[in-house]
Amino acid sequence: MSQSVAWLMLVIAGLLDVGWAIAMKYAEGYTRVGWSIVSLVLLAAFVFLLGRALKVLEVGVAYSVWTGIGAAGTFIMGVVLFGESLSAMKLAGIALVLMGIVALKLA
Repeated sequence: MSQSVAWLMLVIAGLLDVGWAIAMKYAEGYTRVGWSIVSLVLLAAFVFLLGRALKVLEVGVAYSVWTGIGAAGTFIMGVVLFGESLSAMKLAGIALVLMGIVALKLA
């Protein structure tokens, strides 16, 4: 597998991680069967893609990038879908996470 395919898999895994977190919220503690199933399918999918990407990419960089995509994406979706609070400090924190992802990718 090429580096570019591994990076693509990693980004998709990060986006699936966001979907998983949102599905878990909708599953309401795994009390809603449909959303619980969606959550588990997304979990399996992102773990599979992350594992495949790790065959090529450095684990420290890949895991950090994947976690950053998940954290930033889940934060944004929480604001959009659930009306979670947004403040200058939270935006600054997400900006720092994203800058860290870029720095790791460029290193």
